[in-house]
Amino acid sequence: MKTVNGQEVIQVFEAWSPKKLACMDNDPIGLAIGTLNKPVSKVLVTLDVNEAVANEAIEKGCELIIAHHPPIFRRLANIRTDHPAGRLYEKLIKHDIAVYAAHTNLDVAEGGVNDLLADALQLKNRSILEETYAENLLKLAVFIPTANAQALREALAKAGAGRIGDYEACSYTTTGEGRFRALAGANPFVGSVGELHVEEEVKVEVVFPESIKGRVLKAMLTSHPYEEPAYDVIRLEQQTNVMGLGRVGYLTKDMTLQQFAEFVKQQLDVPAVRVVGDLQSKVSKVALVGGDGNKYIYAAKRAGADVFLTGDMYFHTAQDAQAIDLQIVDPGHHVEKVMIAGVAKKMAELCEDKKYLVEFIQSTIHTEPFLFI
Repeated sequence: MKTVNGQEVIQVFEAWSPKKLACMDNDPIGLAIGTLNKPVSKVLVTLDVNEAVANEAIEKGCELIIAHHPPIFRRLANIRTDHPAGRLYEKLIKHDIAVYAAHTNLDVAEGGVNDLLADALQLKNRSILEETYAENLLKLAVFIPTANAQALREALAKAGAGRIGDYEACSYTTTGEGRFRALAGANPFVGSVGELHVEEEVKVEVVFPESIKGRVLKAMLTSHPYEEPAYDVIRLEQQTNVMGLGRVGYLTKDMTLQQFAEFVKQQLDVPAVRVVGDLQSKVSKVALVGGDGNKYIYAAKRAGADVFLTGDMYFHTAQDAQAIDLQIVDPGHHVEKVMIAGVAKKMAELCEDKKYLVEFIQSTIHTEPFLFI
């Protein structure tokens, strides 16, 4: 096992939940407090960062906190240590505890907050509620001697090209002839300087997301025997890596709205929920958005959901939902606490794969401010 620094831990995290997935303007994600350029052996995973959580990190010897809700959400005018927020920042800095926030990028990520909520509700046949991210799909067509084609295909696949859905190492090959004349100063792999050469070649075609273009081209150039390979990079109409906010899925069995509300209380560990709709109506298809999903009621309706589960439902938004015959179950914002166990487990697995010697600790501090009486 290898000891690691904070930067290495966060590189693992961002490979799973990259910043580019954030879907809120000026979302204050990333390193909020401290430095990642230090050894890290214990990481505390929490929904929120308050003074009790800071004390927990100190007591448990954690050098890094990964939080869902950013501890600094708006631009600071001052940091006064006679105010609660200032005391919190002072304590974290004095004890050299770094804080990293993953907000809407963790909502969108596969296996992130919304998937964890869908897991808790055992939803099947899932889809995205609102698309917020997609990558352009590119196609590489490269011409290479037949004898070298397999090595090229393997290098491209290793670089991540040729991934289509649940299939990898996908490529298409056509045969043909390549013609060229090497000029003075060239060092041709085949043929001679000044002579027109005809070579039996193949065209290998692969698709890949634009985000890995540099890696794919490097793999192609490194594995190609020619000093000046002939190749095309073509932008396609299709997109890939489509991701988004919220999830839509089906319950394992139909139930009434009242039964669903009770099921939510049980599965998400909340004492009460707010409900809009007919308690005896049937619920089969569920749309959900962790946290505040008020602006997604129409997306939920378009998705054909029988009920929309989200927190912080406003009075007038609830009336709008009534008007479009969309039922609501509001378990509160704090149900996003599912990310504590989910992130700790995921990161432990990812770091174990890399043989990193780091422990992920689930915060036990209850940060829900509301009491249900």
